[in-house]
Amino acid sequence: MGKIKAIITGVGGYVPDYILNNEELARMVDTNDEWIMTRVGIKERRILTEEGLGTSYMARKATKMLINKTGVDPNTIDALILATSTADYHFPSTASIVLGKVGLKNAFAFDYWGACCGFLYALDNATCLIESGRYKKIIVVGADKMSSMVDYTDRATCPLFGDGAAAVLLEASEDNEYGYVDSYLRTDGMGLPFLHMKAGGSVCPPSHFTVDHRLHFIYQEGRTVFRYAVTSMSDDCALIAERNGLDKDNITWVIPHQANMRIIEAVAKRLELPMEQVMVNIEHYGNTSAATIPLALWDNESRLRPGDNIILTAFGAGFVHGASYLRWAYDGSAVNAPKK
Repeated sequence: MGKIKAIITGVGGYVPDYILNNEELARMVDTNDEWIMTRVGIKERRILTEEGLGTSYMARKATKMLINKTGVDPNTIDALILATSTADYHFPSTASIVLGKVGLKNAFAFDYWGACCGFLYALDNATCLIESGRYKKIIVVGADKMSSMVDYTDRATCPLFGDGAAAVLLEASEDNEYGYVDSYLRTDGMGLPFLHMKAGGSVCPPSHFTVDHRLHFIYQEGRTVFRYAVTSMSDDCALIAERNGLDKDNITWVIPHQANMRIIEAVAKRLELPMEQVMVNIEHYGNTSAATIPLALWDNESRLRPGDNIILTAFGAGFVHGASYLRWAYDGSAVNAPKK
C-alpha cells in the first residue's frame, strides 16, 4: 500500500439572500462607501436575518449541497468537523446539529474553535485523521454567523463582517500526485487584549450588567490586528513556499482569509504574485471568519484544475495563524451545480 493522501473531492457553499451594502450601512452608522472601500475593500455582506436560524442552518445548507454535488453516500462519511466561532449553543456542538439534520448515520462530529483560522486548522486535523488510515471520508465545514456578535452602532467593526458557510469533502487517496502536502500552523497566544468578546464566557458570564454595557459584541483594536495579520500571513506563506520549492513561477493560487483587502495585497506582494492569482471575494461577502477560505474555493471552483499548487493562509483572534499547501485533485470546470 502506498502513502495515504487526503484530497479535496468537492466543495459546497451557502450565503444568505439578504445583502447589506455600504449605502444601507451608512444609514445605520456614521460611515460611507468610500471610507469602507478604501480601508477594507468591502462593498456588501450577506446577513442571515431570519429569526431562529443560526450557524447550523448555513452549515447544513452548504453540507447538503456538497453531498448532492459529489454524489457521496452519506452513510460512508466518517466524520464532520465544523469550524466556527458562532456556535448555535454552548452545547451541544453545532457540528452534531448539522450531522443530525443531514443524516450522517455512521459519523462522529465536533466543533473546532480556531477563530478566522478555524477552517485551516480543521482541514489540517482532518488530513491527519485520513492519513492515519482509520478514516476515509471527512466533511470539513467553515461557518459563521458573524452578524450575531456585531455591534451595528460601532462604525469601526460593523462594516467588516458577514455571514456564510462552505464545506469540502476530504477523501483518502493513494495517488500521491494530488492532495494535502504541508502546513505551518502557529498560535501567538498574546492576542487576547486586541481581539475578543468581553462577556459571555466563563470568565464573565451573561448578566444584566454585561448586556446593558454592550459587552457581547466583537471588540477589536484594528491597527494592532492589521499589523500582526500582515506580518504573520506573509511570513507563513513565504515559509511554506520555501520549504516546498514553490515560487512565483509555480504557485497557481493563493487563497487568503478575507479580512482586509490591504492584507491580501500584502500577502500577494510578499510572494511576488499578481492579484490575478489570488482568490478574492471580500468585496461581496466581507469577513465571514472560518467560512472565508472555503467560500473562496466555492466561488472559484470552476477555475481550479488538477495539479494546481494552492497555498491557503489565515490569521485570527488568539493570535492564531498559518499557511497550508495542497495540490488540487479535480477539474472544477467539469462540475455543474447551482450556486444555491
